[in-house]
Amino acid sequence: MTAKLYCFGESGNAYKAALTMALAGYDWAPVYVDFFNGESRSPAFRELNEMGEAPVFVEGDLTLTQSCVIQLHVAEKTGKLMQGDRNEILRWMFWDAQKGSGQQGSLRFLMNFLPEEKRPPEAIRFLSGRVMSALKTLEGHLSDRDWMVGDAPTLADTACCGYLYYPEPWGFDRKDFPAIDAWLDRIAALPGWKHPYEMMPGSPADRA
Repeated sequence: MTAKLYCFGESGNAYKAALTMALAGYDWAPVYVDFFNGESRSPAFRELNEMGEAPVFVEGDLTLTQSCVIQLHVAEKTGKLMQGDRNEILRWMFWDAQKGSGQQGSLRFLMNFLPEEKRPPEAIRFLSGRVMSALKTLEGHLSDRDWMVGDAPTLADTACCGYLYYPEPWGFDRKDFPAIDAWLDRIAALPGWKHPYEMMPGSPADRA
């Protein structure tokens, strides 16, 4: 049975779930969510996910929301991307949800997807500081290892890279973080990897 992932290309959280499925060889297909025209807040979508968020994973009678939950389901069903200390993998996934993607996604949205006149400079300055601090933590962790946990890619990698391939400017420049840069290249060399705008429907170019 082909699983459906309700997603859109601009979402790094959706990308974490999509990339996990792609690298695990999971049978899935994307279903486009027109986020920027309000589809995720519509009554029909809220019947699917009361939180009004993407991604949403649907496989038969099973519906899952929140990218970490989807990632864990895929790993547990396939036996892939969990080769390592489970507690360490979960530690970095939860760190990413709070300190990584949780802040990177908000900063990128404020800096790129709000009309320029509505971009709040104080919030952007505050988030930029927190994002840079978290990126330094990630850089330090990767300075002497190839993967986030253990000797192979895991869910910790597919979680923590979620927003780092996007081209829109939000203060992250790969050349300033050589360990992260090399790690992103290693992930991109894995069979099944695709850029988020190639893996999922929807990109800023569609709205240009």
